[in-house]
Amino acid sequence: MGVVIATAATRALGVDLGERRIGLALSDPSRTVASPHEVLRRSGDPVTDRRAIVETARAQGANVIVVGLPLSLSGATGPAARAALAEVEALRAIAGDIEVIVHDERLTTVTAERALIEGRMRRDARRRVVDKVAAAVMLQSWLERVSS
Repeated sequence: MGVVIATAATRALGVDLGERRIGLALSDPSRTVASPHEVLRRSGDPVTDRRAIVETARAQGANVIVVGLPLSLSGATGPAARAALAEVEALRAIAGDIEVIVHDERLTTVTAERALIEGRMRRDARRRVVDKVAAAVMLQSWLERVSS
């Protein structure tokens, strides 16, 4: 009888790219549950923002970065999705051994906003967290897709 060595999965970092803020979410090490992590304010320098994303992935032990792809409701690739794809290519160029992939994020912000409203969170408080909650919704969707 052979010995079975289980290799632990590593974390995944979910990224919700916004014009002013970038929402980040992390999976647990078993890649079962996604949780909101933090919100990065856009610095005005895209290279600095990309480095911050990659540094967060490394610091948290993530070996994959899942970037939300904002497709239109019909599934078409519009201007926002094209911009996200360009960001993904730029992230890949600096991510080294961290894989960078995209996942459909349609309606994640709407879902996150509704959940926060149902939780009776005030508007100013929602604004501070909705991006990382949207990233968690998107990352959870990806986790469920890859585990099935």
